[in-house]
Amino acid sequence: MSVYVITGVSKGIGFELVKQISDDPKNLVVGLVRDKAATEKRVVAELGDRSNVHILHGDLTSYDSLKQAAADTTKIVGERGIDYLVANGAFVTTFDFYDPIGVLGDKVEELEDVLLKLFQTNVVGNIHLFNLFLPLVMKGKVKKVINISSGAADLDFINDFEIESSALYSASKAAMNAIVAKFNAQYKKDGVLFVSICPGAVEVGHFADATPEQIQSLTGFMGKLSTYAPHFKGFTPVDEAIQTLRSTWEKVSIDNGYGGAFTSHFGNKQWL
Repeated sequence: MSVYVITGVSKGIGFELVKQISDDPKNLVVGLVRDKAATEKRVVAELGDRSNVHILHGDLTSYDSLKQAAADTTKIVGERGIDYLVANGAFVTTFDFYDPIGVLGDKVEELEDVLLKLFQTNVVGNIHLFNLFLPLVMKGKVKKVINISSGAADLDFINDFEIESSALYSASKAAMNAIVAKFNAQYKKDGVLFVSICPGAVEVGHFADATPEQIQSLTGFMGKLSTYAPHFKGFTPVDEAIQTLRSTWEKVSIDNGYGGAFTSHFGNKQWL
């Protein structure tokens, strides 16, 4: 049996992680979300009454809520601790997806507001998450802390293929990759694996409401992805992506050199 704590489980990658992991009744899953009631309702509707799934309130923009979530998790898992802490929750915005950074600069106030929210949620929130839940990780057997990252944060990929989109989001993910490496520098000696893994290009409905102009921009981006990876045929269904992601996080370890690493779902720097 393994114990998992996963953030951002109300939808997309997070919900699918809860679904697949809790399919094994021997696993215990604690999911953190902002809207506890709505997520509990969805879990019951789609997964049934699973006694190995616990949904707790946990907001990455609120230190106090994360602290309470850690206390509530302790009551659930007891001395077993947690084996996997999965930092999946994040603020995702379409503000910076379709326009390059030079165009965004004309929207001064919105740029500042979005960037601050990205860093507050995706970086500061995860720093608090790691620090608050680390005592439970230390009690676990597996001791893996997994940051769900993005290939959009890879500098070589950005520069080699002139990827203009998601400048602000990419910056927050790149910052979190550095934070993961810093946690590794401190806790590697204690046997805790901190690693950033990109799940690939996953279909989670981010572009469902795109305008015709935005679709044109998206088409250009997809063309660059095809140049980068000629085999790329489109976004991966979330259920398939999670299977690959979990397979990779089982394989990576401190001993095989992944402490503090930023890697793809393939375990290398191939993002698609």
